Amino acid sequence: MKPVVFLLGPTATGKTALACELRARFPFDIVSVDSALVYREMNIGTAKPDAVTLAQYPHQLINLINPDQVYSVADFRRDALAAIAKIHANGRTPLLVGGTMMYVKALIEGLSAMPPADLAIRRQIADRAVQRGWPAMHAELARVDAISAARLSPNDSQRIQRALEVFAISGTPISELQTRNVQKNPDAPVFPFASTILALLPSERALLHQRIEARFDAMLANGLVDEVQKLREKYRLTIDMPSMRCVGYRQVWNFLDGKIDVAVMRAQGIAATRQLAKRQMTWLRGMERAETFDCMAPAVSSQLSHRLQQIPL
Repeated sequence: MKPVVFLLGPTATGKTALACELRARFPFDIVSVDSALVYREMNIGTAKPDAVTLAQYPHQLINLINPDQVYSVADFRRDALAAIAKIHANGRTPLLVGGTMMYVKALIEGLSAMPPADLAIRRQIADRAVQRGWPAMHAELARVDAISAARLSPNDSQRIQRALEVFAISGTPISELQTRNVQKNPDAPVFPFASTILALLPSERALLHQRIEARFDAMLANGLVDEVQKLREKYRLTIDMPSMRCVGYRQVWNFLDGKIDVAVMRAQGIAATRQLAKRQMTWLRGMERAETFDCMAPAVSSQLSHRLQQIPL
């Protein structure tokens, strides 16, 4: 089988810089596995590679849609498989880089048989959430689907709503449906490639927290608030749109609405980013085939290169 390499890790672990270094040393083409980078004009808050970097080290599957549009997990799987096929056809190896673990799971394990959206049920759930709050809806989910509830933050409104909607429609927990992969040909593998999964994890979580704090401060200094303001003026956005659920953007939105001051915005943005990193690390530690590297080690680039030299690319 043809090779595919994953370089995965929580936010602020230096994945982009390492991916660019590896692309300079190996016959890689980079494919983004990041649900925030698909949005055009969302550059600062997503830590998107700048134009100079992208010119030298092109990334596929970024800048695909506007912030008022929706990009699903199924969209990603389709586009990622197409990108992989094209890279292989050019005689090179795909390097899939990012931290959206739901994308990774869908790509490797396939998509599940899920009922289509029911707008009436979705509105009912949203109305209850307005009255009770999303933490209460999270508790409701825990009573019918403890597995999904354990994976989700009490404020992850989009996924809590979808999980409750699926249960209301099917009577089956979404966590159970997610284990039922759809394959037209049961004899064919869902992901027919020789995959190597390299996971970047910090040896000390406190050091990652310091990086997260410094990076969020840099985003604010580089104009994150202005970026969100311009997006609000250009597009008909609401705070519940998927793009505005990206870490940092919701907090800046509330600041622009006058609901919080700049100090609270900063604190909440850093806290939300740390929570995201914690969820990403939990996913990675649960991946049996992932090979772990300390993202804080000065020699991590050399260690990754040494491992890749052992793989036929």
